[in-house]
Amino acid sequence: MALTSMRAPSSTVLLTHSQLQFSTGPFHYAIRMDGSVPRYEMSSPAKNLSDTLVWAFGTGRVGQSYLFSPKGAGFRESRVTYFSSLQNLGFTPTRQFTTVDSPEEAMYREVPAKEVQLCFGCHTTAAFTGARLDEENLFLGITCEACHGPGSKHVSTMQAVALADTDYAGPRQIFSPASLSPMDAVDFCGACHATTWDVILSGIKGVSNARSEPYRLQLSKCWGKGDARLVCWSCHDPHKQITSAPQSYDHVCVNCHARPAGGERASTAPRTCPVASSACVSCHMPKVYVPEMHFNFTDHKIRVARSGDAFQ
Repeated sequence: MALTSMRAPSSTVLLTHSQLQFSTGPFHYAIRMDGSVPRYEMSSPAKNLSDTLVWAFGTGRVGQSYLFSPKGAGFRESRVTYFSSLQNLGFTPTRQFTTVDSPEEAMYREVPAKEVQLCFGCHTTAAFTGARLDEENLFLGITCEACHGPGSKHVSTMQAVALADTDYAGPRQIFSPASLSPMDAVDFCGACHATTWDVILSGIKGVSNARSEPYRLQLSKCWGKGDARLVCWSCHDPHKQITSAPQSYDHVCVNCHARPAGGERASTAPRTCPVASSACVSCHMPKVYVPEMHFNFTDHKIRVARSGDAFQ
């Protein structure tokens, strides 16, 4: 999360790919480094356009998208995105077109002010003073204060405790997401990773929703009306790099599905798996291919998944 935004000239993706390209119909796109300047170009029979990329969002593990700002007047989103599975460009997710009215529309999409707030709100920290974007003083990526709020009082309090060299059970002067109810906890992460309402209001249907992990988790039968054992940080420690090894999540599954002492399962106890005893998520949270992302995402709807099942 700390690497989820960067100024485009510092993007490792752009620095390690001398020229990225994509073509569709009469339109040809390229992103290349002109010295230390990342240039975005779109050529067509009607007109050739180019501009300097300013911001890059995404680590590049799955993909990376770009913003530019002609003469510093508002932001435009490039029509193309880098995808790691392609090692090249493709249409920015949900931005594919079949027909366009102008070369400008083929090159970019103007980003409304409210969407700018969402982009920087989820990819940077302390980006806004009121409603004003402060590009010079924001913090790149998601830092501690993005989740815990301002930390100066917390630091002062804990320094005083350390100097006093005594036990302290008072307030820590910092917000702890761990204090949230299960529903609020998942929605807290969903502020950037998509809540149920985000999905409903966006109107996105089908397998594309596999990207909305909080929404999919809440569709799980075992989620019920909220289970404290099934919040996001039950599996993912936000202070550590995410792991993709299925076995690394087994201890979380066993926390609910372990057999009681003696090996007998009471009729009210959670069911144990008759097929395997490890890598639970590989079967019960299978990966699904999201076409617009050119990537396999773990579907966070926990279930007994069977080969050939339709995505629901």
